[in-house]
Amino acid sequence: MSIVAFVPIRSASKSIKNKNIKPFYGKPLIYWVLNALQNSLEVNEVVVALDSDIYAEIVRNFGLSKIKIYNRKPENAIDTASTESVMLEYLSIAELNNDDLFILAQATSPLTISEDIDSAVRQYLYSGKDSLLSCVKTKRFFWNADGISANYDFRNRPRRQDFNGMFMENGAFYINKVKNILANKNRLSGTIEIYEMPEYTALELDEPTDWKIGEILMAERFRPSRPKTTSIQLLLSDVDGVLTDGGMYYTEKGDEIKKFCTSDGIGFKLLQEKGIKVGIITSEDRNLNRNRAKKLGLDYNFHAQTNKIETVQKLCKELNIGLENIAYIGDDINDFELLCKVGLAACPANAVAKIKNIPGIIQLQTSGGEGAVREFAERIIANL
Repeated sequence: MSIVAFVPIRSASKSIKNKNIKPFYGKPLIYWVLNALQNSLEVNEVVVALDSDIYAEIVRNFGLSKIKIYNRKPENAIDTASTESVMLEYLSIAELNNDDLFILAQATSPLTISEDIDSAVRQYLYSGKDSLLSCVKTKRFFWNADGISANYDFRNRPRRQDFNGMFMENGAFYINKVKNILANKNRLSGTIEIYEMPEYTALELDEPTDWKIGEILMAERFRPSRPKTTSIQLLLSDVDGVLTDGGMYYTEKGDEIKKFCTSDGIGFKLLQEKGIKVGIITSEDRNLNRNRAKKLGLDYNFHAQTNKIETVQKLCKELNIGLENIAYIGDDINDFELLCKVGLAACPANAVAKIKNIPGIIQLQTSGGEGAVREFAERIIANL
């Protein structure tokens, strides 16, 4: 059985222009649910159904390995098209088995986390029911338009702690089997299981005020924990784009020169004074880099390294430490794997998008060649 998540987005949002890619808590809105699905232990593949090349490029730049782009038909991307229409469109061409699980997840639910997705999948499978939807429990008192209380007796008003309340859809996600969706042409069918999520996840991002409230909730619920720097024993840095501005400079004679920032040298020295070893690792094979490493008195310098992760793993074995004891700063795609696996990762302000979107990475305020390593070093020292 395969578990496929499906996230439909359109470029023609009416309430908030370009809502799905509008920055929300420092990332495009669509990033948050995709990141939750990426980190899910249960989900095998994430299909993003969209209608814009610009949106597609933004999604690709997240660098999430489970993502698959699907270009939805124009008639199923207009205002009046239902979500079911694009679901059925995709299922008509997807090579899925009848009993595969299909999760419809909404881009406008950034408070969804991977733990909820995984718990919901397990609850659905255990329940034996046909489909599942996410809800929040609300203990609000509801009234009908004709002045009749809908869910309580106003003559015998219950205390909140004694009131069972009601379940309300929060629109975060829905789970069903492929065969059920095709047969009923609906995201839900048959007997339905409810997965309860926290009440704050009911927020709908339809107005600018909702956006502000949502970012406050994100700050409260998902505030990054303080970097665990106490276990860091070694800091390694890329060279071009980190210790330099990434530019290639040549003299009239054709000799290559580089500009290094003296502030970074002090950053290395400050770490060594705290007992943290330092070094560089670069794919380039240049005496310029060797000379700089020698002048700085670095503990390690690796050159012409086409497989950085392999080199660092060998070093870890020699030092009897783990990757979790390594801090690394890099700026480009050849740094991606190492940055994803070390204990503490950082990138300069001008790093490429794929690097900036690595979950948990520290995005520094300083650009490469302008003291980015110094800033990273000071952050590490401040949290020792």
